[in-house]
Amino acid sequence: MNEPHHPAHAAALAHALRAADRGLAVIPLSRTKLPAVRSPHRAEPRRIRCHGECGQIGHGIHDATTDPTAVRALFAAAPWATGYGIACGRTPHHLIGIDLDVKNDVDGIANFEALAVDRGFAVPASITVATPSGGRHLWLRGPADRTVPNSVGRLAPGIDVRGTGGYLVGPGSTTNRGTYTLAPGTEHQALAAVPDALLQLLAPPAVASHRSMPALPIAGRQAVALVQFVLDAPDGQRNDRLYWAACRAHETTDAPALAAALIEAAVRIGLPEPEARATVTSAARRISARGAR
Repeated sequence: MNEPHHPAHAAALAHALRAADRGLAVIPLSRTKLPAVRSPHRAEPRRIRCHGECGQIGHGIHDATTDPTAVRALFAAAPWATGYGIACGRTPHHLIGIDLDVKNDVDGIANFEALAVDRGFAVPASITVATPSGGRHLWLRGPADRTVPNSVGRLAPGIDVRGTGGYLVGPGSTTNRGTYTLAPGTEHQALAAVPDALLQLLAPPAVASHRSMPALPIAGRQAVALVQFVLDAPDGQRNDRLYWAACRAHETTDAPALAAALIEAAVRIGLPEPEARATVTSAARRISARGAR
């Protein structure tokens, strides 16, 4: 690889490697805050539903990794990258991002503080990132047995949630609007656990009776959380959620049994069984290919 074309690329790579060393899976981002590695399917005549099972990079958050060699390869493929994204919901931290926007007449920081008072929880002292617009990203550690979905303005205006399948712009990233930095006083702050009262607001609502939990062949909070993640999938996201959950399942020692439970859950929410099995098989191939690198 040639030397980066601008210092922001080298800085973003250095910050991304430090995050990966702390167990945070990362991807390179462009100045627009979008994944920087171009899709290998962009020239294909029809839209391809692929999350990396093709064996190539360029699948957005599905490329996120903590492997330093893989991180360098992703940045090498996108020398225009000036930032990096941190995947939320991944083990071991199960990161949840509370994105507090401050723009126009909306003050997400004030609205979050008011929400905390109303719901009876204290805003945790945790890692906090200052955004170029004057907002904040509050990082929280989620539990392994709960899945937190992404949302925009659901809790209150100016409060967005980055959960499973989402990502946060990492500190040290440079974007069209400026640079993301650690907020003063939080440089050495530990990652705080999400308060129980806040978690009740963030967690998905109870599923309908036809989406009840199937009998699991194995025990464990992670198994329950992954199956529930599939059961909670809204229309249009069922296959995507199944693929993500199957990838996480194939990173465990109980992969075959858990994969079967995920297929059953997918069928319960309306996916044809052949499609569900094909998705789980693709996920297994993807994880096996990563392990062979």
